[in-house]
Amino acid sequence: MTRAAQVAGERDPVRKAAALVGPGFITGAADDDPSGIGTYAVAGASFGLATLWTALLTFPLMAAVENICSRLGLVSGTGLAGILKEHYPRWVLYPAVALVFVANVVNIGADLGAIADAAGIIVGSPIPWLVVPIALGLLAVQIFAGYKQIDRIFKFLTLALLAYVVDVFMVHPPIAETLRATLVPTISLDHGYIATLVAILGTTISPYLFFWQTSQEVEEERAAGRKSRKQRRGASRFELRIATIDVTVGMLVSNLVMYFIILATALTLNASGKTDIETGVDAAQALRPVAGDLAGVIFAVGMIGTGLLAVPVLAGASAYAVSETFGWRSGLDEQWRRARPFYGVLALATLVGLVIPFTGVKPIDALFFTSILNGIVAPFLLVVIMLAARNKKVMGGQTIGPVLTALGWIVTIAMFAALIGLALTSFAS
Repeated sequence: MTRAAQVAGERDPVRKAAALVGPGFITGAADDDPSGIGTYAVAGASFGLATLWTALLTFPLMAAVENICSRLGLVSGTGLAGILKEHYPRWVLYPAVALVFVANVVNIGADLGAIADAAGIIVGSPIPWLVVPIALGLLAVQIFAGYKQIDRIFKFLTLALLAYVVDVFMVHPPIAETLRATLVPTISLDHGYIATLVAILGTTISPYLFFWQTSQEVEEERAAGRKSRKQRRGASRFELRIATIDVTVGMLVSNLVMYFIILATALTLNASGKTDIETGVDAAQALRPVAGDLAGVIFAVGMIGTGLLAVPVLAGASAYAVSETFGWRSGLDEQWRRARPFYGVLALATLVGLVIPFTGVKPIDALFFTSILNGIVAPFLLVVIMLAARNKKVMGGQTIGPVLTALGWIVTIAMFAALIGLALTSFAS
């Protein structure tokens, strides 16, 4: 049974709301991974409330992009790499997939390291070896559990985002000052401020989420019994409406968490002069003497939960992209014996990422490297996504409408501007 059919047939409002939660919600939660948390924490610690307004900017942009990706998967019946392979030149496909794979692997390493460091804050002493059982455990779940079980685990892990809501209530934000900073953008030509704005845009609109969202919509249809591409082609208006609600709610929650992290770190770290943090783990550690041990521990717990969600999403997005590129059987609901190349790529991404925390590479350097790769790939990939979403050969009679088209191109232009900004700030530093 499809998710749309479940929603239509459910009379209980709580269960209906639960049925609405799907790939879009998980995508939104995965976007707030430890690297994203670090970016938001640095923004709040460095500039106080000055970057709060960016949450209002990134929400419609994120929602537009992921809704477009969702529709591509639902209507075409295949993932993003599959669409690129069928309709666009190989010189577009191969570099995009290769760069995303490399960026994802490095990001996996940084996130695993952040999980271990956050766990060390909770127990009171460093436990770097923790990355090994975590990585192997996450890999085992993806290989041996079915898609429905994995989906339930992912949804459970999204509860970790509540940690940042709790942290905000603990710091008692001043209402008037917070509203002013939220609604009135702070404009500054300061080099650090511009670099932070670029980083926020880059970490909220990441290429791996494009691949993940389209492939998860296909995965949902396969789980509902639509095994062939022909069965998956096209979508009813109700199915598109359900997907839109799911994705939009997911992006809203993602941006609210971003907002809460900036707010909490602004009112604690920035207010007390602790502006020299580089990662989310630094923020969790710095919060303890400023806002109390509990606030720091809660912040660290949130990082662990979101990291446990983000690592398999990063590895899964890589596996989908590479498998679709080479026409391999793919999907988390496939038995590993029937989809060995898919699970091989998934394992490779996870295990190579596992090595990175032991190489001595600083997490901030690894994340800067991924931000460069993502910043290069995202705008060009968005151009192809927009062309595909308006292409009748891909979408039939269900191409995206004028609102999504306008927002999608705005995002694309913004990401090109972010790429230019990244280049300028890199050369200036």
